Amino acid sequence: MGGAGSSPGSAGSPPGAVLDRDEADRALARLDAEHEAVESSLLALQDHAGRRLLEGAALTGVTKDRWASAEQSIALLWTYFDAYTAALHTAREVRARRRWPSREDLVELTDILRGRGVTVSGGAHAHGAPPSITGPAKLSEHFSLAELVARMNELYASSLDVVVTADAVWSALPARIDLLAAELHRTRSLAHSVGVRPGAHPAGDDLEAITQELATLREQVVSDPLAFWRAAQGSSAPGGGRPDTDRYDRAARALEDVRREIDAVLTVRQDAEQRLVRLRDVLSRADRTLTEARLARGEVLAKIAASEVPAVSGPPTALQELLAAAAEHRRHARWHRLSPLLESLERDAEDELMRARESLTAVTAPLAVRAELRGRLDAYKAKVARHGLAEDPQLVERYDAARRMLWSAPCDLRVAEQAVLRYQESAREALNARPSGTPPNDRTYGGNP
Repeated sequence: MGGAGSSPGSAGSPPGAVLDRDEADRALARLDAEHEAVESSLLALQDHAGRRLLEGAALTGVTKDRWASAEQSIALLWTYFDAYTAALHTAREVRARRRWPSREDLVELTDILRGRGVTVSGGAHAHGAPPSITGPAKLSEHFSLAELVARMNELYASSLDVVVTADAVWSALPARIDLLAAELHRTRSLAHSVGVRPGAHPAGDDLEAITQELATLREQVVSDPLAFWRAAQGSSAPGGGRPDTDRYDRAARALEDVRREIDAVLTVRQDAEQRLVRLRDVLSRADRTLTEARLARGEVLAKIAASEVPAVSGPPTALQELLAAAAEHRRHARWHRLSPLLESLERDAEDELMRARESLTAVTAPLAVRAELRGRLDAYKAKVARHGLAEDPQLVERYDAARRMLWSAPCDLRVAEQAVLRYQESAREALNARPSGTPPNDRTYGGNP
């Protein structure tokens, strides 16, 4: 709308001075242009989509209070505009009396254009703008045209702010809420198809909470849009700011989290059979390994004397029961229960297989020690044979003693190891005692020559 600076009071003549003809004509031209601008602004406000929506909406809260005040302001704006129009019409009539206005005509024009001769009835004023803008109710008020324009600018700005702000919120939030609600509906249908329902799965409870939040949010946005407006700091322009989308954004993030959870359940549904097969295989290998460890333990106890042989646990029956429960969940499409169960089963099954392998290793350790001693004994026998000492009586005696210990049952590993060490020591002494010129000692075999 037009500003007070374009009124005749700012034409440059001193207060109280009578306008000459040219000054009066220029002032009237400015007022005509200003009148047209004010009228266009008021008509645009009248036709604004936000104003029409506000008029037809069942408002609550902040918006209800501010729109009630804005409606009064808009009504008062038209009252002021009518008074402004009437004053301008009177000024035109005075100017149209004669081509060269008389002194009396110019005095009258000056009084209309600069004086406080525009009267607005108190009845219209009293029910119009709030007291903070218009003051207490009076029988009538008198304005200059400049004061009237300034008052209209105030009322227009405050009214337009309400209309533009409400329209901005209504244009931004309800449509986004509806799109999110549609996505929520699709997610709920998908969740139900995989057994994710309220009370049965946390994601189902989350979906229920998001549904309630979106319904409440939309109702509040429609009835009280101004409660969802965040004004720009330091801005006085009508509609300065942006819609407050914090609650919408939280609901959107919560729905995204639920969608990821549903995707995880869907992934379980797609590869559940393969994962169950892999689990059966891992548990079967663990069972076979434990069986092998139990058999090996019996062999060790029969063949090895004076050795600590750890006990071997039984098969993983608890995991087998859980595996059967997982298969039952798959048969009945309880994917939301199958998903976490498979994850824990996969971890536990790998741990069980590793434990079974460690048990087998621990049980067969004495047999591995015996095998290593046998290999070392035979390696030294071959070594002394290459140097022509195979028939040495002491070596033959000590070899036979060590061999009897290692190939008899039960085998005392500590005694057998001492016998092998004695044979190695005798072999080293015999090799070192050979005359020079004989083949050099072969130091590639086990033990320290």
